[in-house]
Amino acid sequence: MTLKEKQQQIIDDFSLYEEWLDKYEYIIELGKALPPFPEELKTEDRLIKGCQSRVWLNCEVSGGVLNFTADSDAIITKGIISLLISVYSGQTPQEILNDDFSFLDALGLKENLSPTRAGGLASMIATIKAKAAENE
Repeated sequence: MTLKEKQQQIIDDFSLYEEWLDKYEYIIELGKALPPFPEELKTEDRLIKGCQSRVWLNCEVSGGVLNFTADSDAIITKGIISLLISVYSGQTPQEILNDDFSFLDALGLKENLSPTRAGGLASMIATIKAKAAENE
């Protein structure tokens, strides 16, 4: 699936819910569906700086694409990072760097997060872009 197809799938999934409370529930379900994150990967160098909660992001390169795994100690944040890695895992560094992450605007996510969570989202995006730049 292409990056744009993955983004459209998320937009379509979100559009099934009219109320933000239901969208939050969907985000929580995404977080609950994340595969277990190994304790030995919960290291300082994998912590995303700028998030109020603790968010770990691991990046592995295989066949020219980046594969992300993640975890968080906060359920909404875990759902948000799950959403991001579901879109950006399996993409090349160049595809990630060329993307403007505007699908998040289509979701209305930034406007409906608290300022601290919106800041955390920005930090997650910056970290994903930084991993792509490191592996370009």
